[in-house]
Amino acid sequence: MMAAVHSGIPMALTAPSLPRTFSLYLDGCRFLAAMLVVLSHFGPYGAIMPGFKPWWLTLGRESVVVFFVLSGFVIAYTTERKNTGLRDYCIARCTRIYSVALPLLLLAFAAALLLTWGGFVTPGTYYQLGKPWLYLPLHLLFMGELWTISEPPPLLAPYWSLGYEVWYYVLFGAAFYLRGARRIVAVGSLLLFVGPKLWLLLPVWLAGVGAYHWQKKHTIARQLALAGWALSLALLTLYKASDTEATLRALAHAYWPFAALELKSADRFLADYLVCMLVALNFVCAKHLDFRALLRVERPLRWLASYTFTLYLVHALVMRVWLVVYPHRRSDPVDVLSLVVVIFSATWLAGEITEHRKWWFEAMFVWLAARLPFGDRRGGAKFMR
Repeated sequence: MMAAVHSGIPMALTAPSLPRTFSLYLDGCRFLAAMLVVLSHFGPYGAIMPGFKPWWLTLGRESVVVFFVLSGFVIAYTTERKNTGLRDYCIARCTRIYSVALPLLLLAFAAALLLTWGGFVTPGTYYQLGKPWLYLPLHLLFMGELWTISEPPPLLAPYWSLGYEVWYYVLFGAAFYLRGARRIVAVGSLLLFVGPKLWLLLPVWLAGVGAYHWQKKHTIARQLALAGWALSLALLTLYKASDTEATLRALAHAYWPFAALELKSADRFLADYLVCMLVALNFVCAKHLDFRALLRVERPLRWLASYTFTLYLVHALVMRVWLVVYPHRRSDPVDVLSLVVVIFSATWLAGEITEHRKWWFEAMFVWLAARLPFGDRRGGAKFMR
């Protein structure tokens, strides 16, 4: 793979495309994971009656693991197929992330300000408003999970995962496109900068990279693939039903040797390792199954998947504002259904000006890249023309 980057051979010619049905399957997994994150927040946020917790309403963390594995898988694929140099890679990643994160982050700060001014919350509820010069850059640079920091933006709790995923993009870019001493120094410096929480969940993201490269080189007989695919789902169900997560979480805390460095958002890393192995198994087995039925719903499935990132972030913002402003009755199905409708309406509206208008942001990052004095992108070591 690395030889292809530096040999002058276009990587798009060296990496086969994913089968159409498998690509649809991954899109389906992506949308389903986003839906499960949304559902997992109805209880903790107070949108439904307490005590109503079927296991399928508690799959939020597992869905984030699916996102991490899928992210590593897709990044490994796109770097071989599309991003022929570090410049292209940086533009593609910045466009993807900031096209959604930037507008919604600004909207969250604005909504928090309006809720405070309107008297819906007490002053100081959203303490970040007192120091926007500190918290806005912190979140714009996705530094809310470095070392001992644990700082989500106001009204955007799911934003925490971007504090991991974006830095994994950076680490992967440095490891993939740089060479020799520069690669060692860059990767080592980045690892030192991000801290132990990101080290602990890095194997989860890398499981996706590993799954992509494994499925390129290996073939599984259909019957064995079907058995492995079904086994991964059965084991995930057993994992949730047996409350194994709580046991592994307790073990992580008990044997974590650095008391001064709290695990915080990484405190489920042992459980995350188990789940990521099941997700990776599911993906590599699904590659060799013919999900031909998905072709019948290709257009709506692709359309739904195109709003996944927006749904992941915007639902928390909508839910928080709704529960503060509207006299929501948790026992009233009409109110719960109305909240669902508002979430999906807001997702569609936000998606139309974020994920579905990525070229606005791409043009901005191309313009910025053209003005950075970093030479050219030949050999993949530098990212400017």
